[in-house]
Amino acid sequence: MAREFQRGHKAKISDLTPGTDLYVGVQIASPGLTFDISCFGLDANEQLSDDRYFIFFNQPKSPEESIQLLGAQSGDTESFRVTLDRIPANIHKLSFTATLDGAGQMSQVGPGYIRIVAGGEEVVRYAFNGSEFTTERAVMLGDFYLKDVWRFAAVGQGFDGGLDALLKNFGGEVAEEAPADPQPQAAVPSFAPPAQAAEPPAFGAPPAPQAPQPAPSFGAPAAPAPSFGTPAAPAPQQPMHAAPTMAAPMAPQAPSPYGQPGQPPQQPQFGQVPDQAAPPAPPYGQQVPSAPYGQPAPAPFGQQPPAPFGQPAPAAFGQQPPGGMPPGVPQGVPPGGAGLQATLQPYKETATGQRWTSQNQQLMRVDLTMGGSGVLARQGSMVMYQGKVDFGYKGAGFAGRIVGNATGQEMQLMRCTGKGQVFLAEEGSHLHPIELQGDAICISAESVLAFDESLQYEVRRIEGHGIPGGALFTMQFQGTGTVIVKTHGTPVVLPVTPTTFADCNAVVAWSAASQVIISSQVRLRRNAYPGHSGETVNLQFRGAPGNFIVVQPYEV
Repeated sequence: MAREFQRGHKAKISDLTPGTDLYVGVQIASPGLTFDISCFGLDANEQLSDDRYFIFFNQPKSPEESIQLLGAQSGDTESFRVTLDRIPANIHKLSFTATLDGAGQMSQVGPGYIRIVAGGEEVVRYAFNGSEFTTERAVMLGDFYLKDVWRFAAVGQGFDGGLDALLKNFGGEVAEEAPADPQPQAAVPSFAPPAQAAEPPAFGAPPAPQAPQPAPSFGAPAAPAPSFGTPAAPAPQQPMHAAPTMAAPMAPQAPSPYGQPGQPPQQPQFGQVPDQAAPPAPPYGQQVPSAPYGQPAPAPFGQQPPAPFGQPAPAAFGQQPPGGMPPGVPQGVPPGGAGLQATLQPYKETATGQRWTSQNQQLMRVDLTMGGSGVLARQGSMVMYQGKVDFGYKGAGFAGRIVGNATGQEMQLMRCTGKGQVFLAEEGSHLHPIELQGDAICISAESVLAFDESLQYEVRRIEGHGIPGGALFTMQFQGTGTVIVKTHGTPVVLPVTPTTFADCNAVVAWSAASQVIISSQVRLRRNAYPGHSGETVNLQFRGAPGNFIVVQPYEV
């Protein structure tokens, strides 16, 4: 029979069950509210020193899989699998939390609980409801903590500040370190489906509330399914350029009548060059000499034949060709000489001796041998690298992950270190390096491609009714270093004046000292009329002279 806990109750896990492979279920709901349920693996100082132990929907398991996110099942809003004897020695506490995603308060929640199930049987439950809370927006429901042995505590502690208060309670990002090997323990029951005989319970999810048959044991699915993160088999690509390319120049059309009596002179069409001198029509009964397909017709004696489209007109007999090109050189050959090297010369790598170098509008090169610090870049943005370069996972830290979880502004980063050059690009976007010398700038996280690791960055929130998602989130960068910003098309930089307004989806960046105000233009009439832009929500920027905003010719 399950033990009923109240807030503040604690007990040893060994007093609740002899098993260590446990199921943790959380049930919390309220009409119109959305909750994010997560698990934080904390060190001895109750700090999130390794963000790989922040378990949520976008990171469903820890490196050694001692903590796994299972999803909604058996009547629980969210569920986890916790294998206590596999948790690394540097993790001393597992805190299960629920955070409001959007507006609302924890006092609005209905009856909920956090429970522990061992071998398919519930052993402990802590039930709660909205009467235990007031204006909290985040709450710690229960903890597994190590105090000579693993124990469980019903917490039920909330934070009015929501994400910010929860962040302050757990601390910020600390340098990542490899988890220590789990300490050997005495012989304990291994993970296996529940047996008929009386044995220490192994992991087993509770049965669904209305299902007559027991749920299948964990790890033995009835039918194979693709694992999380495994890409599907690529579809066969259709052959490209199946038809041969027409390489022969098109034959010029016969010259049109130009200046015949009774007809006005015809104007040349767009993209065509007017005829210099139209030859007279041949006498009746005679034909103009024809030429093979793809070659120009021979010109009458004494006249210069027309040049093929895209080629300069040939020089008259005895004269030098225009531009000094010797006769007989094929069209398209660079002046420097023929050959593959001459053809590829305009596209060679550009080396300026600086840390960041633009190769073209869509490709950026960073030289890691200069500057002494690494580079943080968006995952998947590397297109090529030279030299000895190490790529490592760089979590956004607790701040970046939990804010990204709620706002969609999470940045999945990789750390680039070593001695070499890395080339970065993303979907053909235009790239622009912005160098900071102790100043600050606000940039949308969606517009950031890479930046120097020496820069400090944080999330800033602009709330306003009518903005998609309820708020606008940007990244503020400060310090000394370079940020690579990507835009759709060529952006424009405008000074901030008292009457500067911009669409929130078109703004790329602005000076950190600018004041941003939500400006709503919601009208009773939906039809366009003078003075109405058709946009319901704009951002008004104010600031002293010298402040600026950057907009792109594109709405995200």
